[in-house]
Amino acid sequence: MQRVAPDTQLVVPAGGAALYHGAQEIGRLQGQAWEQWDLPRAAGDGFLVNLGNTAPLLGRRQLVVIHDAGVFRTPDAYSWKFRTWYKFMQAWLVRRKVPVVAVSEFSRQEIIRHLRVPPAQVSVMTEGADHALRITPDAGILQKHGFRHGEFVLAVGTLSAHKNLRALDTLARHLASRNIPLVIVGNLGGQAFQTNGAAGLPQPARYIGRVTDGELKALYASAGCFVFPSRYEGFGLPAVEAMACGCPVVAADIPALRETCGTAAHYSDPTQEAIAAKVLEVLDHPGLSARLRQAGPAHTQTMTWDRAAAMLTAIITRYRRPAP
Repeated sequence: MQRVAPDTQLVVPAGGAALYHGAQEIGRLQGQAWEQWDLPRAAGDGFLVNLGNTAPLLGRRQLVVIHDAGVFRTPDAYSWKFRTWYKFMQAWLVRRKVPVVAVSEFSRQEIIRHLRVPPAQVSVMTEGADHALRITPDAGILQKHGFRHGEFVLAVGTLSAHKNLRALDTLARHLASRNIPLVIVGNLGGQAFQTNGAAGLPQPARYIGRVTDGELKALYASAGCFVFPSRYEGFGLPAVEAMACGCPVVAADIPALRETCGTAAHYSDPTQEAIAAKVLEVLDHPGLSARLRQAGPAHTQTMTWDRAAAMLTAIITRYRRPAP
């Protein structure tokens, strides 16, 4: 794994150092106030790398990683406050010629289109999947809920509209008739998202909420199939995590997932009947399931965070200049 360069410092708000090894706590504020006030003051004449879609409006020398154009393409998935702030802030950064980094070529084209940014201002770095291989699986989650190896279907996501979990209704009913649980992992939403709470869950399904990394690794490795019905993504990290763990993946047939998953996933229109048919096809055809179990780890073998770090480092080097 690549290490932080000697002249690089990871900074976090007060109380954040416990979460990130080697991080330095700065300032007294939290959240957006910290990012907009404390962070640029701490950066000074240094080059600031912002990894999470947002950046200080008045930052002097910086770049920002924008993962997707969801606030433009799926506005119904976000609260009005969230999308208003994101649209304003990202448009401001683009006008100030802040370099933008996308996580896929699809996402790059979306950002260019919706933020009207010159193509030369947007670069691409991929994400990695190898972190999933370094996690020790916690099989206790299987015993806790009575899940048997290969005899459940797994979905991971929030109830925000673009994750499209409600499209799993038909699949859930088909699986229930076979006494196979549809297991859903994830947070119900959060302030940024528009959700219907538990009413937005497919029925019948086993919703088990948030789990640890080790528990998620055990679920990936044991599921008969992982289903990812999203109607919009910038990259699709859960799909490649599942693939890296050797789980057969049925993914929505959308551009970002085609780019990310290649030929190692089984694709479906993100509609209820189509998704159900494709998942049942994987469960009912051992040859298809075996092919996907082999194809996933092979496909994700080169999707490493070392590679992602090297790509980002090259981008930073291109834009980083000594302070005047």
